[in-house]
Amino acid sequence: MNERRRAESAQPPRGRSRLEAVWPIVHDERARLAADLGAVAPAAWSTPSLCPGWDVHDVVAHLIDSATTTRRRFVRRMIAARFDFDRDNDAGIRAQRRADPAATLDALRAVVSSTDSPPAAAATRLVEAFVHGEDIRRPLGIVGAYPTDAVIDALDHQLATSVSFGGGRQRAQGTCLVVTDGDYAHGAGPEVRGRAIDLLLAVSGRPVPDGALTGPGAPHLLVE
Repeated sequence: MNERRRAESAQPPRGRSRLEAVWPIVHDERARLAADLGAVAPAAWSTPSLCPGWDVHDVVAHLIDSATTTRRRFVRRMIAARFDFDRDNDAGIRAQRRADPAATLDALRAVVSSTDSPPAAAATRLVEAFVHGEDIRRPLGIVGAYPTDAVIDALDHQLATSVSFGGGRQRAQGTCLVVTDGDYAHGAGPEVRGRAIDLLLAVSGRPVPDGALTGPGAPHLLVE
């Protein structure tokens, strides 16, 4: 029995398959992010985020765009974008990014309780909330606090999903990831130990601070 099976068998199922169980967490994360951004000076919205090529303002606009995209609208958009996800994301950001960061923040507040979603697994809403939350917070020096079990759900999803579909399965291949602030381990090989949020970011292709990940497998997972 591998490490992942031992960790999962020691606790009850988390119910990852039900989107209804995910929404309260996502709504809370949106509200907390909006509250954090309320204290950020407009000039700081141009700070580069952890998401390559996007600044903080871009990431907020992307979150608004995602929260206003229905399944039917997603299909129409992908046809318009010739099934190019990057082109579609860029179009969504342009549509939702206001000239004034305050107006974009108001738009984020307006979608806090939205349950619109592109067609995707429920856990992708958690990945989006946590990873993009840190894409924004870390460059701004804001410390985020996240529900560990839900972060582990997001991590579990990323580890099962190919990089080509926005996951991180290949990045973690050949290592054993061990969550230090929860009961979860995954894979076989040299250990990589860290908090769930730092492992999630690394698996998702984001940089993490020096010392956030430890163990002989850490260099394999770290992003320059």
